Amino acid sequence: MTIRTRLTLWYAGILTASLIIIGLGTYRELDEQMRHEHRRAPVEHAVSETAEMVFQVGAPAIVLGLLGGRWLTRKALSPVSKLADAITKVHESNLREPLPRSGNRDELDRLTEVFNGMLARLDDSFQRVREFTLHASHELKTPLTVLCGEIETTLRDESLSVAERERAASLLDELRRLTRIVDGLTLLAKADAGQVTLNLEPLHFDELVREIHADTQILAEPQHIRVELTACEALSVHGDRHRLRQLLLNLADNAVKYNQSQGTVIMALRRVGDTAEFTIVNTGAGIAPEALPRVFDRFFRGDPAHSQGVDGCGLGLSIVKWIATAHGGTVQISSAPAKPTTVTVCLPLAV
Repeated sequence: MTIRTRLTLWYAGILTASLIIIGLGTYRELDEQMRHEHRRAPVEHAVSETAEMVFQVGAPAIVLGLLGGRWLTRKALSPVSKLADAITKVHESNLREPLPRSGNRDELDRLTEVFNGMLARLDDSFQRVREFTLHASHELKTPLTVLCGEIETTLRDESLSVAERERAASLLDELRRLTRIVDGLTLLAKADAGQVTLNLEPLHFDELVREIHADTQILAEPQHIRVELTACEALSVHGDRHRLRQLLLNLADNAVKYNQSQGTVIMALRRVGDTAEFTIVNTGAGIAPEALPRVFDRFFRGDPAHSQGVDGCGLGLSIVKWIATAHGGTVQISSAPAKPTTVTVCLPLAV
């Protein structure tokens, strides 16, 4: 039950109780008067006159009071509804936009002022996190590049023993993995700060899908995973070729990594209305319902039992979502435990 309905019912109850009290008082007054002036007058006459007065005066008063009370509650709670609607539209990208204030310095205006102060503090916190992530990832790039170069130089030394070569190769793999994490963080931090510029141009999306299909076959070969391209309509989109290739490659890489040995990856590109719909299905272990809403969160890896031993850092799908959104598109995932996982990307067609 809404506050408006509750206030209306309370107001109606108060009016009804007030009317009953007025009616009882009127009845007693009339009864006293009639007994004093006409001692033989029946009591029923006082009751009928009281009921008639209450009906003639009280009923319209109740109706008018209810209508007036509903209007008053609607008017009084209208700023609350507007404030609630404004708050529901708040997200991390518009924290700098203050909520509208009435300026009359009442309780709701004061509450709006408090909310605006809270949003300003949240925006400052988000900004500090973005700056820290961007600066930290930038500072890490140089030493990681130097370390990778030194280990690569060491691996070219023919005097190394087999054990030393294996240790150096293992260190190089970990450094390259850390480099990929830093690169992903840098991209997302720049995207949050609005520092990434897309090179938008008309491109044949079907050609890009065919390229990724060929690349995925190479990625899937060690695990004997079959990769199929069931449909690939000739469709053009307006986008950044490098970023869209990154989107498709991240999805293909996930479909292979989180698949089962001798499983299947199925790709398809079709026109659906005014959009190019790309779907990729993998026959992995599936995603639990409670984990599904969080798959696009940064560093989220899902079920550790199924992610154990899988190379990744949980940034791939976050990057996929950003690229799709930046192109005016959407990305969705449907899955269930022990069921195939389907990722659907929709991008607007080039005009």
